[in-house]
Amino acid sequence: MTETAGAIIGVDIGTSVTKAVAFARDGSRLHAAARRSTLLREPGGIVEQDLEEVLAGVAEVVREVGAALPGAPAALALTGQGDGLWLRDAEGRAVRRMISWMDGRAAALVGRWQRDGTVGEIFRHTGSGMFPGCHAPLLAWLREHEPEALERATVAGYCVDAIAQRLTGTVSVDASDATLPFLDPATRRYSPTALAACGVEEVAHLLPEPAAPHAVLALDREGAALLGLPAGLPVTSGPYDLPACAIGSGVREIGDGLLTVGTTLACQVLTDRTDRDPDGEPAGMWLCTPSSNRWLRALPAMVGTAGIDWALGTVGASTDDLEALLDKSPAGARGVVALPFLSEAGERAPFVAPGARASFEGMSLAHDRADLVRAMCEAVGYAARHCLETAGLSRTLAACGGGTRSQGWMRAFAGILGRPVRVPVETEVGAKGAAVVARTALGDPVDEEQWHTGYRLVEPDENDRAGYERGYARYRERVAAARARWEG
Repeated sequence: MTETAGAIIGVDIGTSVTKAVAFARDGSRLHAAARRSTLLREPGGIVEQDLEEVLAGVAEVVREVGAALPGAPAALALTGQGDGLWLRDAEGRAVRRMISWMDGRAAALVGRWQRDGTVGEIFRHTGSGMFPGCHAPLLAWLREHEPEALERATVAGYCVDAIAQRLTGTVSVDASDATLPFLDPATRRYSPTALAACGVEEVAHLLPEPAAPHAVLALDREGAALLGLPAGLPVTSGPYDLPACAIGSGVREIGDGLLTVGTTLACQVLTDRTDRDPDGEPAGMWLCTPSSNRWLRALPAMVGTAGIDWALGTVGASTDDLEALLDKSPAGARGVVALPFLSEAGERAPFVAPGARASFEGMSLAHDRADLVRAMCEAVGYAARHCLETAGLSRTLAACGGGTRSQGWMRAFAGILGRPVRVPVETEVGAKGAAVVARTALGDPVDEEQWHTGYRLVEPDENDRAGYERGYARYRERVAAARARWEG
């Protein structure tokens, strides 16, 4: 077998960028391509995407990568952004623009559900928290404001299954995507109680039943023509990007965790239990994995690199300046502290607060832009520690996402977390995880030791440890005080 024979093309349909990577049988990268997507923002927290543009981006990257291979790949493995609401008709065409997980139009509704106990009731039944950009509040919002869109729809799905439907003609949602907030992760069935609590039981028929683990679809003639690949090519659809990244980063043992420093800040820990504290914070979710007895306790905070991009732009800098700014300001940012809650939709993990907002404190004329940027980097690090502790991290920690390219920021993460952080050499771990799942689905599982050997280890600086411990304690105190204001 040659190096490229039987390659799998993994496709990660991100919020802002769609990427395709061809992986050889040994896990090495062969070819890659990327295309940017457009986020359509409007007042009122509206964030949407155009399905046809996203589909065209998938076609472009797959065609580019496919053309670089000597023959057809063994399969196409899809993953991508989760949550949001991707409403389609029976043919997979959009009945309205796709609503992003970043959308905040239903923030007031989530706030009301928090106060009246709806969020807590759903958490008790499904283990899922709630945030404005997930299915429940978006379906309820459309039911009140755009009922005609729901009437025209046949499927209320997600990004990955929307693309899969257009490529295969089949409606098939992965259990990981279907998790939030209606799915009982133990049974992989929707909870009628959760649907009724949100007042959307009458549109439950729009929710596709989760596919069996390792389901394989096939490229139809329309999909084949779009991608330039043979009809009948095997296609796997999911898991979505959070669990796909965990799989692609080598999260394999109970207690292993993954920190994804991307647009969002996603924290996950592998577990063999779905029990939860009924009095605990109703946030995050237990994501189903391709193994029926394994789940990922996921706590995806809203803002990761987006917060640093905002801070850099605010002080007139760019990502090219980040390392120099972090070098200029010491650990602790010379007393400047921040809260990182910049999303218009508030926060969703490790607590839900639609009214959460960012802030800076401790500034004076003696401080400069480097201190402000470092303070935001450290605030995101403290948020990550809060999430990972809540998720039960007890073993190794891997990290992925665009933010891991910054050596200085990763050293801050390691110091704040008080543990080494393993950063895979392969940057597109979501596409890689999708390829791992596809290999297993095809009955040709990979050698995981071989696929996960390449990484760099970032060690914490012991000189910064005590300062970060004090900083984290102050961060938790400030968050607790701020939540009282936000909820009021």
